[in-house]
Amino acid sequence: MRNILNIRSQAITILCLLPWLSGCLRSTRSVMQTHPPSQILSSSLEVLARDTAKRFDAIESLNASVEIQASTGGGKEGQVVDYAAFSGYILLRKPQDLRVILFVPIAHVQALNMTSDGKTFTMLIPPRNRAITGSNVPSTESKNPLENLRPFVFTDALMIRGASIGDLISLVTDDRIYQPDPTRKYVIDEPEYDFAVFHQVPGSAELKTQRVIHIGRATLMPYQQDIYDDKGQLATQATYDDYKKFGDIEFPSKITIVRPLDQLRLTVTISKLTVNQKLEDDQFELKVPANVQVQKLP
Repeated sequence: MRNILNIRSQAITILCLLPWLSGCLRSTRSVMQTHPPSQILSSSLEVLARDTAKRFDAIESLNASVEIQASTGGGKEGQVVDYAAFSGYILLRKPQDLRVILFVPIAHVQALNMTSDGKTFTMLIPPRNRAITGSNVPSTESKNPLENLRPFVFTDALMIRGASIGDLISLVTDDRIYQPDPTRKYVIDEPEYDFAVFHQVPGSAELKTQRVIHIGRATLMPYQQDIYDDKGQLATQATYDDYKKFGDIEFPSKITIVRPLDQLRLTVTISKLTVNQKLEDDQFELKVPANVQVQKLP
Protein backbone atom coordinates (compact mmCIF):
# COMPACT_ATOMS: atom_id res chain seq x y z
CA MET A 1 0.00 0.00 0.00
CA ARG A 2 2.89 2.33 0.91
CA ASN A 3 4.52 1.64 -2.51
CA ILE A 4 1.33 2.58 -4.33
CA LEU A 5 1.10 5.85 -2.40
CA ASN A 6 4.75 6.64 -3.19
CA ILE A 7 4.15 6.04 -6.93
CA ARG A 8 1.09 8.31 -6.88
CA SER A 9 3.00 10.99 -5.03
CA GLN A 10 5.85 10.88 -7.57
CA ALA A 11 3.41 11.05 -10.47
CA ILE A 12 1.67 14.11 -9.00
CA THR A 13 5.02 15.81 -8.44
CA ILE A 14 6.06 15.22 -12.08
CA LEU A 15 2.75 16.56 -13.39
CA CYS A 16 3.16 19.68 -11.28
CA LEU A 17 6.65 20.24 -12.67
CA LEU A 18 5.66 19.82 -16.36
CA PRO A 19 4.59 23.45 -16.97
CA TRP A 20 7.95 24.71 -15.69
CA LEU A 21 9.96 22.02 -17.48
CA SER A 22 8.20 22.57 -20.82
CA GLY A 23 9.03 26.25 -20.64
CA CYS A 24 12.71 25.34 -20.68
CA LEU A 25 12.39 22.66 -23.39
CA ARG A 26 10.29 24.43 -26.03
CA SER A 27 10.65 27.37 -28.37
CA THR A 28 8.25 29.37 -30.51
CA ARG A 29 8.95 30.51 -34.06
CA SER A 30 6.92 32.50 -36.56
CA VAL A 31 5.48 30.99 -39.73
CA MET A 32 3.43 32.53 -42.49
CA GLN A 33 -0.16 32.85 -41.41
CA THR A 34 -2.69 31.07 -43.61
CA HIS A 35 -5.97 32.65 -44.68
CA PRO A 36 -8.95 31.01 -46.34
CA PRO A 37 -10.17 32.47 -49.65
CA SER A 38 -12.98 35.02 -49.48
CA GLN A 39 -15.39 32.35 -50.73
CA ILE A 40 -15.42 28.57 -51.06
CA LEU A 41 -17.67 27.13 -53.76
CA SER A 42 -18.96 23.58 -54.02
CA SER A 43 -19.69 21.41 -57.01
CA SER A 44 -20.10 17.78 -58.04
CA LEU A 45 -18.19 15.46 -60.36
CA GLU A 46 -20.97 15.61 -62.92
CA VAL A 47 -21.03 19.41 -62.99
CA LEU A 48 -17.22 19.78 -63.08
CA ALA A 49 -16.98 17.28 -65.95
CA ARG A 50 -19.70 19.14 -67.84
CA ASP A 51 -18.14 22.57 -67.26
CA THR A 52 -14.67 21.36 -68.30
CA ALA A 53 -16.03 19.99 -71.57
CA LYS A 54 -18.12 23.12 -72.11
CA ARG A 55 -15.12 25.45 -71.77
CA PHE A 56 -13.14 23.34 -74.23
CA ASP A 57 -15.99 23.09 -76.74
CA ALA A 58 -16.63 26.85 -76.61
CA ILE A 59 -13.30 27.56 -78.36
CA GLU A 60 -12.84 26.58 -82.00
CA SER A 61 -9.79 28.74 -82.69
CA LEU A 62 -7.24 30.96 -80.94
CA ASN A 63 -5.14 33.80 -82.28
CA ALA A 64 -2.81 34.94 -79.50
CA SER A 65 -0.06 37.54 -79.21
CA VAL A 66 2.42 36.00 -76.81
CA GLU A 67 5.79 36.15 -75.16
CA ILE A 68 7.50 32.80 -74.61
CA GLN A 69 10.44 32.27 -72.27
CA ALA A 70 12.17 28.89 -72.00
CA SER A 71 14.55 27.35 -69.50
CA THR A 72 16.24 23.94 -69.39
CA GLY A 73 18.07 21.97 -66.75
CA GLY A 74 17.55 21.43 -63.06
CA GLY A 75 18.71 19.14 -60.30
CA LYS A 76 20.05 16.43 -62.63
CA GLU A 77 22.47 18.83 -64.29
CA GLY A 78 22.99 21.01 -61.26
CA GLN A 79 22.22 24.11 -63.30
CA VAL A 80 19.41 25.89 -65.11
CA VAL A 81 19.82 27.66 -68.44
CA ASP A 82 17.41 30.55 -69.05
CA TYR A 83 16.84 31.65 -72.64
CA ALA A 84 15.82 35.10 -73.79
CA ALA A 85 12.09 35.75 -74.12
CA PHE A 86 10.69 35.77 -77.66
CA SER A 87 7.55 37.62 -78.70
CA GLY A 88 5.27 36.25 -81.39
CA TYR A 89 1.99 34.60 -82.23
CA ILE A 90 0.23 31.31 -81.62
CA LEU A 91 -2.61 30.27 -83.90
CA LEU A 92 -4.66 27.22 -83.05
CA ARG A 93 -7.56 25.78 -85.01
CA LYS A 94 -9.41 22.65 -84.01
CA PRO A 95 -9.04 19.83 -84.32
CA GLN A 96 -5.21 20.02 -84.35
CA ASP A 97 -3.88 22.80 -86.61
CA LEU A 98 -1.17 24.86 -84.95
CA ARG A 99 1.09 27.74 -86.03
CA VAL A 100 3.79 29.33 -83.89
CA ILE A 101 5.82 32.34 -85.07
CA LEU A 102 8.49 33.85 -82.81
CA PHE A 103 10.77 36.84 -83.31
CA VAL A 104 14.31 37.63 -82.19
CA PRO A 105 14.26 40.22 -79.37
CA ILE A 106 14.96 43.82 -80.40
CA ALA A 107 15.79 42.99 -84.06
CA HIS A 108 12.23 41.64 -84.58
CA VAL A 109 13.24 39.22 -87.33
CA GLN A 110 11.81 35.72 -87.39
CA ALA A 111 13.55 33.33 -85.03
CA LEU A 112 11.17 30.41 -85.55
CA ASN A 113 8.23 29.57 -87.77
CA MET A 114 6.43 26.30 -87.10
CA THR A 115 3.26 24.70 -88.37
CA SER A 116 1.57 21.38 -87.61
CA ASP A 117 -1.50 19.50 -88.79
CA GLY A 118 -1.63 17.30 -85.72
CA LYS A 119 0.33 14.44 -87.31
CA THR A 120 3.54 16.04 -88.58
CA PHE A 121 5.24 19.40 -88.16
CA THR A 122 7.62 21.64 -90.07
CA MET A 123 9.75 24.22 -88.29
CA LEU A 124 11.85 26.85 -90.04
CA ILE A 125 14.72 28.54 -88.15
CA PRO A 126 15.80 31.45 -90.40
CA PRO A 127 18.82 32.67 -88.35
CA ARG A 128 20.41 29.23 -88.80
CA ASN A 129 19.16 28.68 -92.35
CA ARG A 130 17.76 25.39 -91.07
CA ALA A 131 14.46 23.53 -91.04
CA ILE A 132 13.23 20.59 -88.98
CA THR A 133 10.44 18.17 -89.84
CA GLY A 134 9.05 15.21 -87.95
CA SER A 135 6.08 13.56 -86.32
CA ASN A 136 3.98 15.39 -83.76
CA VAL A 137 4.85 12.80 -81.13
CA PRO A 138 8.49 11.59 -81.09
CA SER A 139 8.94 7.86 -81.61
CA THR A 140 12.18 7.97 -79.60
CA GLU A 141 13.19 10.33 -76.83
CA SER A 142 16.07 12.69 -77.58
CA LYS A 143 18.77 13.70 -75.10
CA ASN A 144 18.15 17.25 -76.26
CA PRO A 145 14.99 18.36 -74.37
CA LEU A 146 14.13 20.95 -76.99
CA GLU A 147 13.84 18.19 -79.64
CA ASN A 148 11.18 16.50 -77.49
CA LEU A 149 9.15 19.71 -77.48
CA ARG A 150 6.75 18.74 -80.24
CA PRO A 151 3.50 20.56 -81.18
CA PHE A 152 1.32 18.19 -79.13
CA VAL A 153 2.77 19.73 -75.96
CA PHE A 154 1.26 23.09 -76.91
CA THR A 155 -2.09 21.72 -78.03
CA ASP A 156 -2.42 19.60 -74.88
CA ALA A 157 -1.49 22.41 -72.51
CA LEU A 158 -3.12 25.50 -74.02
CA MET A 159 -6.64 24.18 -73.52
CA ILE A 160 -7.99 21.61 -71.08
CA ARG A 161 -9.97 18.82 -72.68
CA GLY A 162 -12.98 17.19 -71.12
CA ALA A 163 -13.39 13.45 -70.75
CA SER A 164 -13.97 11.46 -73.95
CA ILE A 165 -16.50 8.69 -74.49
CA GLY A 166 -15.25 5.56 -72.73
CA ASP A 167 -13.07 7.47 -70.25
CA LEU A 168 -13.54 6.94 -66.54
CA ILE A 169 -13.51 9.90 -64.17
CA SER A 170 -13.14 10.51 -60.45
CA LEU A 171 -13.13 13.39 -57.99
CA VAL A 172 -11.22 13.85 -54.75
CA THR A 173 -10.82 16.90 -52.53
CA ASP A 174 -7.57 18.39 -51.30
CA ASP A 175 -6.04 21.73 -50.32
CA ARG A 176 -3.41 23.93 -51.89
CA ILE A 177 -1.38 26.61 -50.16
CA TYR A 178 -0.08 29.48 -52.25
CA GLN A 179 1.19 33.02 -51.78
CA PRO A 180 -0.86 35.45 -53.89
CA ASP A 181 1.42 38.42 -53.18
CA PRO A 182 5.14 37.84 -52.43
CA THR A 183 5.34 41.25 -50.73
CA ARG A 184 2.79 40.28 -48.08
CA LYS A 185 3.54 37.77 -45.36
CA TYR A 186 0.57 35.47 -45.61
CA VAL A 187 -0.55 32.54 -47.73
CA ILE A 188 -3.92 31.29 -48.92
CA ASP A 189 -5.09 27.84 -47.87
CA GLU A 190 -7.64 27.01 -50.55
CA PRO A 191 -9.67 23.80 -50.81
CA GLU A 192 -9.53 22.24 -54.27
CA TYR A 193 -11.11 19.55 -56.40
CA ASP A 194 -8.88 17.07 -58.25
CA PHE A 195 -10.78 15.89 -61.32
CA ALA A 196 -9.04 12.85 -62.81
CA VAL A 197 -9.56 11.22 -66.20
CA PHE A 198 -8.64 7.54 -66.69
CA HIS A 199 -8.47 5.14 -69.62
CA GLN A 200 -9.19 1.46 -69.06
CA VAL A 201 -6.77 -0.94 -70.75
CA PRO A 202 -8.85 -3.15 -73.08
CA GLY A 203 -9.45 -6.61 -71.66
CA SER A 204 -7.99 -5.64 -68.31
CA ALA A 205 -9.00 -4.15 -64.98
CA GLU A 206 -6.02 -1.78 -65.22
CA LEU A 207 -6.69 1.96 -65.34
CA LYS A 208 -4.18 4.40 -66.75
CA THR A 209 -4.27 8.00 -65.59
CA GLN A 210 -4.50 10.40 -68.51
CA ARG A 211 -4.97 13.75 -66.79
CA VAL A 212 -5.61 15.25 -63.39
CA ILE A 213 -7.22 18.70 -63.46
CA HIS A 214 -6.80 20.75 -60.28
CA ILE A 215 -9.69 23.16 -59.71
CA GLY A 216 -9.59 25.85 -57.04
CA ARG A 217 -12.79 26.13 -55.06
CA ALA A 218 -12.58 29.91 -54.74
CA THR A 219 -13.51 30.23 -58.44
CA LEU A 220 -14.14 26.65 -59.67
CA MET A 221 -11.64 27.34 -62.46
CA PRO A 222 -8.67 25.06 -63.28
CA TYR A 223 -5.32 26.28 -62.05
CA GLN A 224 -3.23 23.22 -62.99
CA GLN A 225 -3.32 20.21 -65.29
CA ASP A 226 -1.12 17.11 -64.92
CA ILE A 227 -0.77 15.03 -68.10
CA TYR A 228 0.62 11.49 -67.93
CA ASP A 229 2.23 9.33 -70.61
CA ASP A 230 1.52 5.66 -71.39
CA LYS A 231 4.08 4.58 -68.77
CA GLY A 232 2.24 6.41 -66.03
CA GLN A 233 4.92 9.11 -65.78
CA LEU A 234 4.09 12.79 -65.34
CA ALA A 235 4.95 14.08 -68.81
CA THR A 236 3.57 17.62 -68.77
CA GLN A 237 2.41 19.87 -65.97
CA ALA A 238 0.66 23.08 -66.98
CA THR A 239 -0.38 25.85 -64.61
CA TYR A 240 -2.92 28.54 -65.44
CA ASP A 241 -2.70 31.98 -63.84
CA ASP A 242 -4.21 35.44 -64.10
CA TYR A 243 -7.49 34.65 -65.84
CA LYS A 244 -8.78 37.53 -67.95
CA LYS A 245 -11.82 38.17 -70.07
CA PHE A 246 -11.05 37.98 -73.80
CA GLY A 247 -14.34 38.77 -75.50
CA ASP A 248 -16.87 36.45 -73.87
CA ILE A 249 -14.25 33.86 -72.88
CA GLU A 250 -12.32 33.70 -69.61
CA PHE A 251 -8.81 32.50 -70.38
CA PRO A 252 -5.52 32.40 -68.43
CA SER A 253 -3.11 35.13 -69.53
CA LYS A 254 -0.13 33.19 -68.18
CA ILE A 255 0.43 29.48 -68.86
CA THR A 256 3.52 27.71 -67.54
CA ILE A 257 4.36 24.39 -69.20
CA VAL A 258 6.78 22.11 -67.36
CA ARG A 259 8.20 18.88 -68.80
CA PRO A 260 9.71 17.15 -65.74
CA LEU A 261 11.38 14.29 -67.62
CA ASP A 262 13.05 16.72 -70.03
CA GLN A 263 13.71 19.33 -67.31
CA LEU A 264 12.18 21.93 -69.60
CA ARG A 265 10.00 24.89 -68.67
CA LEU A 266 8.09 27.27 -70.95
CA THR A 267 6.26 30.36 -69.75
CA VAL A 268 3.66 31.64 -72.20
CA THR A 269 2.35 35.13 -71.44
CA ILE A 270 -0.65 36.21 -73.51
CA SER A 271 -1.07 39.95 -74.13
CA LYS A 272 -3.83 39.74 -76.72
CA LEU A 273 -6.23 36.94 -77.60
CA THR A 274 -8.91 36.62 -80.26
CA VAL A 275 -11.19 33.63 -79.89
CA ASN A 276 -13.20 31.87 -82.61
CA GLN A 277 -11.88 34.05 -85.43
CA LYS A 278 -12.04 32.33 -88.83
CA LEU A 279 -8.54 31.13 -89.65
CA GLU A 280 -7.73 30.26 -93.26
CA ASP A 281 -5.88 27.17 -94.50
CA ASP A 282 -2.92 29.20 -95.78
CA GLN A 283 -2.29 30.46 -92.25
CA PHE A 284 -1.19 26.92 -91.43
CA GLU A 285 0.99 26.39 -94.49
CA LEU A 286 4.77 26.74 -94.42
CA LYS A 287 7.06 26.31 -97.42
CA VAL A 288 10.73 25.62 -96.80
CA PRO A 289 13.06 27.48 -99.21
CA ALA A 290 15.09 25.24 -101.52
CA ASN A 291 18.43 26.46 -100.13
CA VAL A 292 17.58 25.57 -96.50
CA GLN A 293 19.05 22.45 -94.90
CA VAL A 294 16.27 20.14 -93.62
CA GLN A 295 16.71 17.84 -90.61
CA LYS A 296 14.22 15.01 -90.13
CA LEU A 297 13.36 13.89 -86.62
CA PRO A 298 11.73 10.52 -85.85
